[in-house]
Amino acid sequence: MSKKPIIIGVAGGSGSGKTTVANEIYRNFPDQSIAVIEQDAYYKAQDHKSMEERLKTNYDHPLAFDNDLLIEHLEKLLRFEPIEKPVYDYTVHTRSDKIIPIEPKDVIILEGILILEDERLRNLMDIKVFVDTDSDLRVIRRLLRDTYERGRSVNSVIEQYLSVVRPMHNQFVEPTKRYADIIIPEGGQNAVAIDLMVTKIRSILNQASSLSENAVLDRS
Repeated sequence: MSKKPIIIGVAGGSGSGKTTVANEIYRNFPDQSIAVIEQDAYYKAQDHKSMEERLKTNYDHPLAFDNDLLIEHLEKLLRFEPIEKPVYDYTVHTRSDKIIPIEPKDVIILEGILILEDERLRNLMDIKVFVDTDSDLRVIRRLLRDTYERGRSVNSVIEQYLSVVRPMHNQFVEPTKRYADIIIPEGGQNAVAIDLMVTKIRSILNQASSLSENAVLDRS
């Protein structure tokens, strides 16, 4: 049996707590081989569009993501090859010139609202998680985040939620719950579910370590 990185997908609606879940899992492995990849980094470049066109981008639609590049990068990581993760600049609504180097790891956490929507992505995952949080909590979290962290008005956040986020969630995000191996209610507040995930990942890391040690022994 050869050592291969595992990919854990963490999906859920905007404001569900999926990022918190991914970060809580990561926090439990400060010195081990684990990385987090955000689907938000893989929004399509829009350099060819005018600013007026870019402002109309629906970031909650599957077509907003460059899944081809994301899949290419995940396949490289599965071969233990490094990647250059893109950086998206929301101030100009296109991809930045900057990149973030990511080294191969034993465990890769992929998080994003629509990572379970693309069958090609699902087929790369070893564990598929859906963070399931009530819509009222998701709205409140998004409202707080966008007003405090992104300087938006309450009215603009509510208008965007009603016109774009909610219909896209119902059409594209919510249906992907059926693909999940594990459903975590209430996101980062669910300490029991996170502890179970951490225990599972620790087991996988220990197994990977044992495989590496056995391979060294076999060659010696």
